Amino acid sequence: MKMKFVPFIAACALLTSTMSYAQSSARIQAGLNLANVSVTDKGNVDDAKMLPSFQVGIVGDLHLASMLYLQPGIIFTGKGSKTQSGDPNSATYYRATTNPFYIEVPFNLVLKAPLGSNKFYVGAGPYIAMGVSGKNKAEGKYLGVGFDNEKNIEFSNDDPTTMNYEEGAGFGIMKRFDYGLNGTVGIEGKSLALGVNYGYGLAKLQSGSNSSADNNNKHRVFSIVLGFKL
Repeated sequence: MKMKFVPFIAACALLTSTMSYAQSSARIQAGLNLANVSVTDKGNVDDAKMLPSFQVGIVGDLHLASMLYLQPGIIFTGKGSKTQSGDPNSATYYRATTNPFYIEVPFNLVLKAPLGSNKFYVGAGPYIAMGVSGKNKAEGKYLGVGFDNEKNIEFSNDDPTTMNYEEGAGFGIMKRFDYGLNGTVGIEGKSLALGVNYGYGLAKLQSGSNSSADNNNKHRVFSIVLGFKL
């Protein structure tokens, strides 16, 4: 087994053991993602270029104490962004839609408070994700000559345990591993839960780049999710 997958597999194993705990429950979750990528050193994004995508998965709910819960999950989730340079009416312009998909493992600590017959919840925590597929669509013109292409996204073989060295680095290749922080808030009933989440990526998208240099080119994902309790 390749060492680059060990941290992710370990996280999945921890998740499975946590969700089998006697006082835990789980829900199936699906929702709309509004994804973008940071464009400035301070982590700001261009909202006009937000990319609609989706997520689906299973989220555990382990009661720790009083109003405190641990909510680990395994989520298939879409990220990415739309980019454009120039005007379509000019001789040279470029437009692209990049939509990578990841298997994401979040671990959120959540507080739940009574709200009538329901519960209000708020929480946060880290996540780790592994890129598994995706498409990059590009169109445009160069000096009046049009082009239009679509290709599968390539992921590098970067090992996240080697912090200062990146294997398989190359221009136009995304890092396979993403990690960051989650925030979540919502309302939970007896059988349904409705919430909003925000994923704040801390790893740069491009292989061969330094994640600690600034906050350019990192995932930002706002999600509206609906959960069905099992």
